[in-house]
Amino acid sequence: MYEDKTLICKECGSEFIFTAGEQEFFASKGFVNEPQRCKNCRDARKNASRSDRETFTAQCASCGKEAKVPFRPREDRPVYCSECFAKMREEA
Repeated sequence: MYEDKTLICKECGSEFIFTAGEQEFFASKGFVNEPQRCKNCRDARKNASRSDRETFTAQCASCGKEAKVPFRPREDRPVYCSECFAKMREEA
């Protein structure tokens, strides 16, 4: 039903392939517009907004290692590093 399409990125002007699988995925999500940017430009645009995020340093309440978190730690709440947080989620 779907066939690969060659599209032009509006950001960098390079050609990219909009695969049949991607088209099927877009349709399943209800998207009607084709992508306007290639994968590299989409990723660059997405990461540009992430770099503005402020991070804070805290000590992990479980293992004691340094943890970087996207919120200001409070004294009354424990903070966990990514590894300890993932372990806690698996156990729950």
